[in-house]
Parts: sequence; structure tokens; C-alpha cells
Amino acid sequence: MVTVKKLATAALSTVLLGALSFNTAFAFSDVESGQAEAINALHDRGVVSGMDHEHFAPKGKISYAQSVQIIVKGLGLNMDLLRFVKQPLASDFYTNVQNDSWYAEAFIIAHYNGVDLPKDVNPNASITREQFGALLMTALEKKGNFPLINIKPADIKDADQITPEYQGALQRMLAYKIAALDNNGKLSPKAEITRGEAATWVYNASKVLDAHTQVPAPTETVAVNVEKVSDDVNKVTLSRETKPTGGYGIEITGIQFGEDGNAVISYKLVDPAPDAMNVQVITEPKAVTYVSSKYKAVAEPSAK
Repeated sequence: MVTVKKLATAALSTVLLGALSFNTAFAFSDVESGQAEAINALHDRGVVSGMDHEHFAPKGKISYAQSVQIIVKGLGLNMDLLRFVKQPLASDFYTNVQNDSWYAEAFIIAHYNGVDLPKDVNPNASITREQFGALLMTALEKKGNFPLINIKPADIKDADQITPEYQGALQRMLAYKIAALDNNGKLSPKAEITRGEAATWVYNASKVLDAHTQVPAPTETVAVNVEKVSDDVNKVTLSRETKPTGGYGIEITGIQFGEDGNAVISYKLVDPAPDAMNVQVITEPKAVTYVSSKYKAVAEPSAK
């Protein structure tokens, strides 16, 4: 059985040298401020490099192969969870992609991530803004499993130049603010995309992907129960939700008495270690403190 990680190591090394070939240190003298953040961020992630240590050539053109490579790397597409009886080859899917080319693996990864490329695609051909945008949106939406969204179509002044099959993808790209119209409201869909534009679009798409796939921090309700001990003192009990095993807890980390009459009780939640052996019994973790009856007890998570 062949795993993805066994795909030609030598070819992968060549890919890193050949793709979009952006090879720099930190900053380029020819990059405008509007593209600097994107290019530097992708460089730091090893997605792009420059022509040399000083020049990125942001207005230079890129090929179809370079476009596939930067999209695959920029969005983190991979085949890590796939297993193959036979090692996949680029020639299994594309007639013009050589198996020993530096970009072969990127084309294979794109295929297995649902990014459909023409069987007879020419890796050395130039690529237009509409082609790159449609390719990028397909990869983004496949990677993030994005739902269908209702959008207000942008008023693209040169919409009549857009290939009909790309209309939806390009409108969604504008809605997600991955790309923007120029000062005249045009997208220039038939113009060849530049290296700087490609890097900026991929960077913006990666931010959209990160925001879409970010897992929200889990929340848990902590109940506050107040019992009178005396005319001057109340017993305050903080309780977590019921738990299936032992090992869970709640700790009071401090109390602040405010001029507004609130006693703010800070707490932190303690969970068992993943490999801990705990008794299988329903528990309700609690913590107790005492406050003056002059104050109203309020609980909030500790900042520490």
C-alpha cells in the first residue's frame, strides 16, 4: 500500500524550487504596500519566494502550473488521509503533465481535493484573472466545505467579458473580499493575473478559510447558588454541569468586591487529563466560598 508521504521526495524538493519561485528574505524592494502583507505572510509560511533576495517581480506573469502550486500550498490542500494501492501519477489524470515535473504532485493533490482541471491542461500556459479566480474559489470551497450563500451580486462594469461558467465563482470571490474591483468598477477577467495579484488573492482566501474553519472555544454554564448563613454572611456555591466521570473540578481563584454592590467571584474549570483513569460515576463539580450579605454574588471565568 502506498501512502502520500512516499511520493517522490526528490520531486517534492524540486517543486519547492520551481513553484511560483518566490525566494526572499523578509522584504522586497519592488513590492507595493498594498501587497506586502500578503506576500510576506506567504513567504513566512514557505508558500512563495522571490526572484532573488530583493525582487519579487509582483507584476510578472505566472503559469498555470505555478497557479495550481500556490493554491494547493496556500490553502493547505493535501492527501494525508488517503491511502493508495497504487501510487498515483500525474499521467493518470493529465495528458500534458509529466510525472517527473516539479508541479506534478500539486496537480495530483488538486485532483484528489475535488479541483477539476482539464485533462489536456497545458501547465506552461498563462492564466487569466477569471481562470485563477475560479480555480481558487473551487479549491477554497472544497477545502472548507462552504455552504451555499445568498449574495448581492457586485456591479461589475465589464461583466460582459466574463466567461459565463465563471460568473458565480467570481461573484462569491468578491463577496468574500478575496479580490476587489478596480477604481472603475472593473475586474478585467481576461487579463493575465500577475504574481502579486495571485499571492494577494491566495492570502485573502486563506484568511477566509481560517475564519470559516476556526473552532469556537467551548462554553459551559456555571450555576451560582446563594444560601444565608447569618444576617451578615452568605454561602455561595458554584456548580458545573454534571460530568460522566471523576476528575472534573472548579476552583475559585479570587473575589473582587465592587462599588456597584457585586462580589465578582473568579473561577477556573479543571478537566481530567485525556489519559487519566477516573471512576465512572456521575459527578457535579462544586466550589464554595463565603461573602458578605451586603454583596450580590456574580461568577465569571478567571482571566488567568
